[in-house]
Amino acid sequence: MFTFPKNTIVILFFAFLQFGYSQENIPHLQKKGNKTQLIVNNKPFIIRGGELGNSSATTMESMEPIWEKLTDMNLNTVLTPIYWELIEKEEGKFDFSLVDDLILRARKENLKLVFLWFGSWKNSMSSHAPEWVKLNQKKYPRIKDDKNKSHEILTPFSEENLQADLKAFQKLMSHIKDFDQKEQTVIMVQVENEIGMLPTARDYHLLANEAFKKEVPKELIQYLQKNKEKLVPEFSAIWKKNGFKTIGNWEEIFGKCLQTDEIFMAWYFSKFTNTIAKAGKEVYPIPMFVNAALNAPEKKPGEYPSAGPLPHVMDVWKAAGNAIDFLSPDFYNPLFKQWNDLFTRQGDPLFIPEHRFDETAPFKGFYAIGHYEAIGFSPFSIESVTDAKKDPLGKIYDLVQQLTPVIEANKGQGKIDGVLLDKVNNTQIINLGNYEFTFKHDYTLNWSEGAKAETWPTSSAIIIEITPNEFYISGSGIVVTFKPLKDKTANAGILKTDQGKFENENWRTIRHFNGDQTHQGRHLRISVGDYEIQKIKLYIYE
Repeated sequence: MFTFPKNTIVILFFAFLQFGYSQENIPHLQKKGNKTQLIVNNKPFIIRGGELGNSSATTMESMEPIWEKLTDMNLNTVLTPIYWELIEKEEGKFDFSLVDDLILRARKENLKLVFLWFGSWKNSMSSHAPEWVKLNQKKYPRIKDDKNKSHEILTPFSEENLQADLKAFQKLMSHIKDFDQKEQTVIMVQVENEIGMLPTARDYHLLANEAFKKEVPKELIQYLQKNKEKLVPEFSAIWKKNGFKTIGNWEEIFGKCLQTDEIFMAWYFSKFTNTIAKAGKEVYPIPMFVNAALNAPEKKPGEYPSAGPLPHVMDVWKAAGNAIDFLSPDFYNPLFKQWNDLFTRQGDPLFIPEHRFDETAPFKGFYAIGHYEAIGFSPFSIESVTDAKKDPLGKIYDLVQQLTPVIEANKGQGKIDGVLLDKVNNTQIINLGNYEFTFKHDYTLNWSEGAKAETWPTSSAIIIEITPNEFYISGSGIVVTFKPLKDKTANAGILKTDQGKFENENWRTIRHFNGDQTHQGRHLRISVGDYEIQKIKLYIYE
């Protein structure tokens, strides 16, 4: 039997006394196969989230009519801002009463919280900095554009700006630890919000100009050299164009261009934000992430919130430190698959903290949880829903809730996938177990209502392999056919199809499907407007 040396036991004991936690009894991330799980209260957790509008959680009175809507839509997590201007109205004097009220009410509603730190930056701007920061511009300087005009964006080059934000964030995390560690109501924190540089590609404040002339930090160069073969192609191409140089200032290494300005700003934004996150984690190291406002096509740096945690500068953000656990996309952009592919191409976990709350959102969330095995999903302005009990998001989240134990048990093993379909992209093929599955939009069936409509509603599904011949297929608006993977001359048939549900993590069959429900054994179908889990067993015949 292995035993720890006596001095190791002593060190562990005093570490526990000092910090009061271990990784196991606070929310944390862990690898499962080639994917990442969020662990809360010692169990894998998928965030069925909703993000509140920016001002909805400024008082508990404004929150009162919202809580019922959240539970009616089967949410398990609320993403809510925490405002620097409200918790530190006077420098050094903190009021966490709103934080405590949110935590206590979330517990009562059996909800978890992800806090969004609206500190130095919110949607690029510094609108949520306290008055005492805004009014003392000499001590807490703002960025300047190329015409020497100031903008309401705190410059990341100021040590005073950094320390003011850092002290407030560290106080917040210390309070969360003291107030909530046992219950684990607060499960993650987003550090700042949609960081980015506007209206020019870089800051022209005197402090920024001085930094721009200096040599590129060795920390960044060493990261680039170590990961040269793994860098994202867009970034690698810029470095390569200038000869992969490793000594010199920013323009000498990356060239004189807007892309260099963006790389320069990305480094200082990410160093600032990593320093904030690290300070918070020193007192309570729960998962922390940053979110990105996605750049529109054909826009140049400075015309979008550039230098934020975007895929093309992802390597710069990673080089700046590891206190930030992952980078996340905010979606007001229709290219859902394309952007998620970019955020996950280096093997990073996917969490979507903000998506326009439109008719596509529930189905995109379901697809992300299946195809990318995402940590979770969250539409924005969740309280704007008209009829929470009837909204498709609640029906999709009910499926996610039932499937979570099965998804997490099979996570990272190559046994889960998802599809996302509409009229233009109405077919997707998936290979799992012994079979090739062809998923089509329900309206591809000629007899389906709405098949002749100009536009089709978005549909999606998750498929999970139980054995090489048995699968769960869940979703809405899909029809699925199958054929053997290996023997192309053989046929695949249905042995059994059951519609059912999970109760206390156990499968219960509600109806056995055959005949018309499976088109006489030809397909599995879940119609548009239906939200189901079906368990199907296949076989191969000549």
